Amino acid sequence: MKILIIEDEKAALRNLKAVINEVSAGLEIIGETDSIVDTIEWFQTHPMPELVFMDIHLADGSAFEVFEHVEVKCPIIFTTAYDEYALRAFHVNSIAYLLKPINRNDLQNALDKLETLCGTAGGQTPPFDFMKVMHELKKEESYKTHFLVPAKGDKLIPISVNDILFFYISDGIVKAVDRHADAYIFSQSLDELVELLNPRDFFRVNRQYLIAKKAITDVSLWFNGRLVINLKVPVPEKIIVSKAKVSEFKDWF
Repeated sequence: MKILIIEDEKAALRNLKAVINEVSAGLEIIGETDSIVDTIEWFQTHPMPELVFMDIHLADGSAFEVFEHVEVKCPIIFTTAYDEYALRAFHVNSIAYLLKPINRNDLQNALDKLETLCGTAGGQTPPFDFMKVMHELKKEESYKTHFLVPAKGDKLIPISVNDILFFYISDGIVKAVDRHADAYIFSQSLDELVELLNPRDFFRVNRQYLIAKKAITDVSLWFNGRLVINLKVPVPEKIIVSKAKVSEFKDWF
């Protein structure tokens, strides 16, 4: 199988080529590019390869820009430093990807998956929504990491999202509690915070509480199929997960 590698990190390129050589002697590297411009030119001047390994982020931009200029008609295995949550769109669209650093098992599994997909699709790569993946990646990059919150006097102080264990509503006011059990008033509503924070890290357990995964010590079974979330710091009241949300909470955790 003739393959093209699109990768701008020399160490990552060396690693991928070494793993390819370990896994399969049937993979022949016929080209290497390290930028959007070079990749577009390569596709315009060479026959279509049978497989492409593509890093998502290149020095001159997102590799998805390549598809705005050329039609790639072969399967693609993406290589990326993003985690599985950020790449849930790949699962939806049934495209294999490798999470850096790449190892032999990951590559073999990706090739096996690709072979299965192509077999079930009559030798063709399943349709892939690049715009959806770009949306997911940009959304991942845009989640809040810090907030400016009012302090005593006329000052605003920065609070890191990593320090926040939970948000809750008290008398109509949204507050956040950090790992030191200090509380801060927020101007945003819980609905707004749900959109601003990474859902991998925070979960809206009920109308009053938005909690961080790292804040949870354990979970207690409660009446009528509900759960009680126990946190590392004191809370004003029991944090109860309704029966309707139990399954969603377990999937998130």
